Amino acid sequence: MLACRITDASFRGGTPHYLSRVSRRAARGVLLNRSGEVALMHMEKIGFYKLPGGGIEGNETPEEAFRREIREETGYPCEVLEYLGTIEEHKNRNNYLQNSYCYIGRTTGRGQHTTLTENEKALGFAPEWFSIDEAIARMEQSCTECAEYGMKFMLMRDTILLRHAKILLKLSKKTKPEEVRQ
Repeated sequence: MLACRITDASFRGGTPHYLSRVSRRAARGVLLNRSGEVALMHMEKIGFYKLPGGGIEGNETPEEAFRREIREETGYPCEVLEYLGTIEEHKNRNNYLQNSYCYIGRTTGRGQHTTLTENEKALGFAPEWFSIDEAIARMEQSCTECAEYGMKFMLMRDTILLRHAKILLKLSKKTKPEEVRQ
């Protein structure tokens, strides 16, 4: 089970410092289509990619938030195939702790229109589909090129999540996304 903490020390070295108060709870993950390709959200304005996902609203469960975020950002309904665990982002400079619940999901129908926030529209959010290896390569490239503090956390988080999903799929010796279920 994924249980990861990202801190300022993850980028600069030194002793990690952990925050105790959660600032935001979120749900995100790897969305597979029927061909086994992974959805990445291209942020065209800044040239980087991220996994779909976002904040948990009101009384939503993390799984409900994951499905809602997938539908809003990619336009696809999905089912949850597997809960992967959590990733904590301890942004000490901002005194901000985000706890992300992470999943693998699969599309269950046709893509429809997205429901993006104004910020997502301004960044030029658009889903693009890649093999898991290509998705990891694009995330790693984004990590290497990014210098913005908060964005570095997001890119590292999503790279870790993709790598974990790839290992899980490989270890389970499953060849089709629909076979991932435990």
